[in-house]
Amino acid sequence: METTIPLPLIPSLDLASKPYFETGLPRAQFKHLGLIFFVAKPETFDLVFDFLKGHTAVRSYVNAAALEESDILSLLDAGARCVFVKEEQVASLEKYGDRIGLAATSAVSKVPAGGALIDLGDAALVKSFVDQKTTPVFLVTPDESKVQEVVTIAQESGAVPIMPATALTMENKDTDGKLSVPAIIGSQWASDRADKLIPTVVTDERGVALGLVYSSQESLSESLKTSTGVYQSRKRGLWYKGASSGDVQELVRVSLDCDQDCLKFVVRQKGRGFCHLPQPTCFGELGGISKLEKTLQSRKISAPEGSYTARLFSDEKLLRAKIMEEAEELCDAKTKEDIAFEAADLIYFALTKAVAAGVTLEDIETSLDAKSVKVKRRQGDAKGQWAAKEGIAVKEVKKEEVKKEAAKDGPILMKRYDASQISEKELQDVLQRPSQKSNEMIMGIVNPIIKAVRTKGDAAVLEYTHKFEKATSLTSPVLRAPFPQSMMNLPQETIDAIDISFENIRKFHAAQKEDKPLEVETMPGIICSRFVRPIERVGLYVPGGTAVLPSTALMLGVPAMVAGCKRIVMATPPRADGSITPEVIYAAHKVGAECIVLAGGAQAVAAMAYGTESVPKVDKILGPGNQFVTAAKMHVSNDTNAGVSIDMPAGPSEVLVVADKSSNPAFVASDLLSQAEHGVDSQVILIAIDLSETELKAIEDALHEQAVALPRVDIVRGAISHSVTLVVGSLEEAMRLSNDYAPEHLILQIKDAAAAVDLVENAGSVFVGEWTPESVGDYSAGVNHSLPTYGYAKQYSGVNLGSLAPPNPNSLAHTFTKHKLHPSPSPTSPPLNPTNYTLASLLVANMATQTTKQRLALSIIDFLNTSLKDGTLTADDAESIEVATNCISEAFNVTPSGASTESQSLLQVYSVYENLRSKTAAASAAAPAPSTAAPTDDEKKQAEQLKSRGNSAMATKDYASAIDLYTQALALVPGNPIFLSNR
Repeated sequence: METTIPLPLIPSLDLASKPYFETGLPRAQFKHLGLIFFVAKPETFDLVFDFLKGHTAVRSYVNAAALEESDILSLLDAGARCVFVKEEQVASLEKYGDRIGLAATSAVSKVPAGGALIDLGDAALVKSFVDQKTTPVFLVTPDESKVQEVVTIAQESGAVPIMPATALTMENKDTDGKLSVPAIIGSQWASDRADKLIPTVVTDERGVALGLVYSSQESLSESLKTSTGVYQSRKRGLWYKGASSGDVQELVRVSLDCDQDCLKFVVRQKGRGFCHLPQPTCFGELGGISKLEKTLQSRKISAPEGSYTARLFSDEKLLRAKIMEEAEELCDAKTKEDIAFEAADLIYFALTKAVAAGVTLEDIETSLDAKSVKVKRRQGDAKGQWAAKEGIAVKEVKKEEVKKEAAKDGPILMKRYDASQISEKELQDVLQRPSQKSNEMIMGIVNPIIKAVRTKGDAAVLEYTHKFEKATSLTSPVLRAPFPQSMMNLPQETIDAIDISFENIRKFHAAQKEDKPLEVETMPGIICSRFVRPIERVGLYVPGGTAVLPSTALMLGVPAMVAGCKRIVMATPPRADGSITPEVIYAAHKVGAECIVLAGGAQAVAAMAYGTESVPKVDKILGPGNQFVTAAKMHVSNDTNAGVSIDMPAGPSEVLVVADKSSNPAFVASDLLSQAEHGVDSQVILIAIDLSETELKAIEDALHEQAVALPRVDIVRGAISHSVTLVVGSLEEAMRLSNDYAPEHLILQIKDAAAAVDLVENAGSVFVGEWTPESVGDYSAGVNHSLPTYGYAKQYSGVNLGSLAPPNPNSLAHTFTKHKLHPSPSPTSPPLNPTNYTLASLLVANMATQTTKQRLALSIIDFLNTSLKDGTLTADDAESIEVATNCISEAFNVTPSGASTESQSLLQVYSVYENLRSKTAAASAAAPAPSTAAPTDDEKKQAEQLKSRGNSAMATKDYASAIDLYTQALALVPGNPIFLSNR
């Protein structure tokens, strides 16, 4: 039978059931088949779309009969090989040829080129399509108990069976109720040999033939199970390629040809090559681009010192210049020979760039294949600088940066740099966060949503929830407390876990409460007090999407509850059926939320900021979200009509790990992956302190091994593609880089980690030591996980009790005095001591208006000069008086010559000083008495020298040094009025 389907079966996955590789076929074995089937519904659309984007090398078949046409086009654009649609959608989509099939529910006269998808349960419909000789026919069952039936009917009718991957095994025979994939394939191949062996063409990743071998059902099973090249020797039985020579093969994919009489193995050949002779293939040497790639990969590992290729690998600027140069020369070439020559040069330099970054020809061809299936086309105009150079007038349009996809099957490896070998500018570039959508583009989406919610209220919130969350059954945007118990039905272990986290978070945030108002006597008689008050109405945004986040509901809700916020409003995107995950509802119930807004994104933020008919208006919005949520939060916080503040701006999640020779590689890798799996925009940084190549390799190997076992491995690949390892020589250098980067999470996996905490200046949260993984803080330790990202740890702290009961602006301050500030002068006031009088006058001057301050300053200057003239102070004090006069003149912006005309009596201000002094007399009496021993002559001489040096420092306005010198002088001669006055 001739067919365009590469294998006689297609496994199906239910992406809503995670981890979906836990039972049935493991991920690696699944990829070897290169075929997959999904059912895409509105509630699973995002899951299917993301999977398609991350697996462009796999032929994906999707039942999209429940989707609108716009979503179907998105799936095609993401790389779906064939999408099955409703009959009424076929006409408008037929232009996409065999990529459109019919999800048949009844007999039709015409079937699109992509074939028909029929449910096994409709036997009559199956027969009608088989009788009609429709090709291809896909027979599907989601029921594991009917997989044998679907295989039997498919083989009899020539249909392609689609069955759950959980019902399949790679064993040579059916095992534990699961059907053998090798047995199904083996039953369909056509062999003209008595031993039923089938010829097998072995190729590399690019389709270059390496050799011809034979396969059996047993060897196929062994190859699929071990992910290596295993074949059937006609003389020696199973042949494990490279088992003795070391020239092993990594299996990529298997398939049958169109006549099903030849197998094809796509492999990654290791070692010297496939052939037993010293050549890479049984057909001779590689040539062209394949040979160039192998040469460059070899040179990258061991390029001869001083070779040109070695220079290119080590000098990024040189390589960039050569690529630009060769591209221009290719553009200028005219003849066939010149064009071929310049194109070859450009390919050489471009491939050098790729190999340097760990990109293979397979990765490049996968990207090309992904582009070839797109149905949404870009305009393709030249970019500004290049258009201008060629004289092309192009309107400049700011576009979103297109993120490059990471290789899907290569090693998961962070780029590595030696910080001592690159410039500071290059270091900053290396630590640059992943680019986000342009602000103009984001606000172009967010602004209309906010405007609609402000003007249309509930109707707009419901409209966007129907559109984005597909929750078309919702008739109200709010779920009000008390929440029905039926919505919080959870396993007891889940309830216990949430309760433990709740209590730990409560304890930590309750400890942050101030027991009583802060009260400070800033000066004798002046009492300042601060009262903390909780924000009355708070809105807490809990993200949704593919993850369930009761942890975020607790991290925001518990502090609000502890702070005493009177109204707690929570918002989270509903599921497609309009419900909220019971974990989040249970968390909302525990913190006393009055309602849950059934919406996500900018519409939820706008509803809480401005209020609607059903959604209460709040005073502050807290919580993480995507770029649109963050943009909406920042927009409403800048709108004075909204009257709402936010906790902080935020970007994608991130972690920075500092590791040294004492670190456990497995622990370091797991901490890095804890954030890398959050999203493709996440970034993880490793700063390695004086680690050897062997130690670095151990961490890299551990990261790869752990990553490939994760269900979100493709998300990890995207994050790791813009993550880096920096090698530094010391802890101080590591902490300098960390403080400059200001990570959301900082993990210190180093010896004596606690001592290094003193070096931390900028970080959202710090995890100290190897037994403190980041996940502990994210869930149950008690510290808050709502933290500043994208470098905002330099300006913001994470959510804490102060975020919900802040000292400002909701704290109160008051000032009162215990004494009148302007008492009447006492006729019995004691004789004025110049030093005390000056200090008392300055005390009152500090409480006066600017004009009064200047008049008092002139009075002080006049008094000091008069005291020198009348003998109260001696000529020995003249130098100190001059210094004091200059300081007062400069501080209060007055001219000493005006002192005699502008001055006033100081008796009034001195009487205030006396009153204030009497208040502190008791405290002074209780203080330890200073030494009464008279200073020696040497001490007096040394003190005078210190005073003179202090005067010199004062003359040059080095006030800090002057104060220190006067203080030293006073220590030698306590109570000296000149030293006191000068200080």
